[in-house]
Amino acid sequence: MTDANRGTLRTTFGQDAELYDQCRPTYPPQLFTELATLADLGPRSRVLEIGCGTGQATLPLAQLGCTVVAMDLSPDMAAIARRNLAQFPNVTVVAAAFEDWPPSDETFDAILSATAFHWLDPDVRMIKAADLLRPGGSLGIVSTHHIAGGTNAFFADAQRCYERFDPTTPPGMRLTSDDETPEEAAEFDRSARFGPVEFRRYEWQQSYTSPEYLNLLMTYSGNRAMAPQARSGLFACISHLIDDVYNGAVTKQYRTRLAIAQKTP
Repeated sequence: MTDANRGTLRTTFGQDAELYDQCRPTYPPQLFTELATLADLGPRSRVLEIGCGTGQATLPLAQLGCTVVAMDLSPDMAAIARRNLAQFPNVTVVAAAFEDWPPSDETFDAILSATAFHWLDPDVRMIKAADLLRPGGSLGIVSTHHIAGGTNAFFADAQRCYERFDPTTPPGMRLTSDDETPEEAAEFDRSARFGPVEFRRYEWQQSYTSPEYLNLLMTYSGNRAMAPQARSGLFACISHLIDDVYNGAVTKQYRTRLAIAQKTP
């Protein structure tokens, strides 16, 4: 991903923040149970969340009793996060880009970024995160991957829709069980600011009707960035598959992964 593409695509999520709030799935509860153990989180912990969206991962942190500063690039996303978290006085939501955010002198016990860290400037993200953590504090990066499983045949057919309507689609792509772990661990290592990385993985499924699946697709940056005519053709092709070939519903297999490491002294 080029810097220009990153800068453009990461702003698309706030274009319809209400749709994002309604359609984006939350995270497996076990992730936060293990995060609390691995990062030693509790009511006295200070946590920074980068890219909070509308609060899908913020809510479990708030329920742990942590003092949370949750930030998002989009003012509209941040506004919905404030609404969703209004009952938690221990949460402060900030509308800001992480790279530009001027923090106070106080450090954090943990930093979490759920499906957002890859949108940050790679020249800034690891070093600034380390600077904001106390010695021994934890950086947790959550990513969600669409993997083989569920209605596999549908996703192979849908790939041909993408090839037809989006010329940037690599031909012949198919789902695998790979989740690209080596590069993420390497980024921690290259920073020279963190100890060994631990990984936790959680697999789960979710089923969608065609309207539900198209709404979900509209929360992804690549689909939002498509030319309207091409996107309309793509969505019609996918809707036809779900309704007429796959009996009105399909199931998507997800793997959510937590990568976590402690800041070295």
